[in-house]
Amino acid sequence: MRKRISFFLLCVALFVLPFFADADIYKYVDQHGRVHLTDRPNHGGYKRLVKTWKGWQEATVNYGGFNRNRKKYEPTIASAAKANRLPPALLHAVITAESAYDPEAISSAGAVGLMQLMPGTAERYGVRNRRDPIANVSGGTRYLRDLLDMFDNNLVLAIAAYNAGENAVIRNGRRIPPYQETQTYVRRVLKYYNEYKKSM
Repeated sequence: MRKRISFFLLCVALFVLPFFADADIYKYVDQHGRVHLTDRPNHGGYKRLVKTWKGWQEATVNYGGFNRNRKKYEPTIASAAKANRLPPALLHAVITAESAYDPEAISSAGAVGLMQLMPGTAERYGVRNRRDPIANVSGGTRYLRDLLDMFDNNLVLAIAAYNAGENAVIRNGRRIPPYQETQTYVRRVLKYYNEYKKSM
């Protein structure tokens, strides 16, 4: 009986949550067979059921740490940009919007590190430790390069997809999805990109 109820609740969650949640939905079955659903997994036993987007909020800037970390990670960013044929200013813009150069940053949806990699993105690009700045920047940069290739070098769509996921952009007719979060994110990244281009 309990298993039937759990299955019913799971089906309801899978149907309803994507319409209301702005974060990935994870499932965990405990030792008693109880199903737990959350958008904020707190241990590695959770498996993702529904992917939406990262739950982006503009990073809070600690100017001392911001400037120190920007200088510290500049060689890593320059190397990743060169390897993936991207302007360093673009990576700096994304990192500024995502984490303000905080390698320990974690979003409400579980995105981690300088480029705020979600678990699925990290797995796709072979990033085993999302807190490792070099691996994080490498994975995020390769993802951004793939998004640019996917959207015919349309920078606006690639940035939107970095926030909301490529499928959200495709579903919306290859336009910026009508999410306030994503629209704000695109404006912020473009603003930072234009600023960084002047100084690099």
